[in-house]
Amino acid sequence: MYDLARVFPPIKRIGRLPLSRDQFMLLMAAANEIFIGLDHYLAHSFSGTIVPNEWIPIIFAPLAGVLLLLAGLIAMRHRPLATVVGVLTLLASIAVGLLGAYFHLVRAILPSGPLGRRLTLDLLVWAPPILGPLFLSLVGMVGISAVWVEDPPGSGWVTLLAGRRVHLPYSKTRAYFFLIGLGTLATTLSSVLDHARTHFENPWLWVPTAIGIFGTVVAATLGAIEKPERADLLTYTIAMLLLIVVGIAGALLHIEADLVAQGTVVFERFIRGAPLMAPMLFSNMGFLGLIVLLDPGGQKRVG
Repeated sequence: MYDLARVFPPIKRIGRLPLSRDQFMLLMAAANEIFIGLDHYLAHSFSGTIVPNEWIPIIFAPLAGVLLLLAGLIAMRHRPLATVVGVLTLLASIAVGLLGAYFHLVRAILPSGPLGRRLTLDLLVWAPPILGPLFLSLVGMVGISAVWVEDPPGSGWVTLLAGRRVHLPYSKTRAYFFLIGLGTLATTLSSVLDHARTHFENPWLWVPTAIGIFGTVVAATLGAIEKPERADLLTYTIAMLLLIVVGIAGALLHIEADLVAQGTVVFERFIRGAPLMAPMLFSNMGFLGLIVLLDPGGQKRVG
């Protein structure tokens, strides 16, 4: 019995889902790449002029999303080729994310400042978001985890290219839990740095922080437990649902803050005001977290 059915036993009546857990993960990875490209376009439009380096994620991310979708179609007839396309695309996503984080960090450093003051918390708050580009790297890691087939499920034995098998120190499900915890932590820290610009004057801004910490701890704990009980999985499910709710509520509040009198939409405010898509990272992590609970069977069809 897979984990989601342990949490909600009536789900067993639905029968087998059309896609495996890993296939859902790859679809989410493709969708994430496309939306990250849009988010980077909005963020990099803030200055009014997008410099060459800033075009890298804007162009790469949607292209990576399309390539992952294409790899899924190729897998129906030629799985080895689809695996190569998917892995190369996801490795490139990790590299682009790390490169972007480096560029953002450089922007936050004062090279001519006194020692000990060249990189401060205030600089990190007002600099381009250091953690923003790393979501490309996170998507790459999640996607690669989905590409490698674990056979049998839960064993920790994964099949790489050319049929080579490697035994991981823990199962793929536990690896997913760790990645969800890592992604939720990055989302929470990014939210804290963003909200710190307002000095948390609105006490409701502490809500995503608290729920983000809760989701991080729960996901990481599930990864550390070899055989979680139903109560553990139920707590994890509640945490993921809370992340989804917080993300949707945050997006609605950001939209409300960006609207002018009488609800008039001014595109410029959506670029320079409260970031429209940032809160949805919480929802994104919640959905990814719920996918981890799906049936890991049928992985040999993943491309």
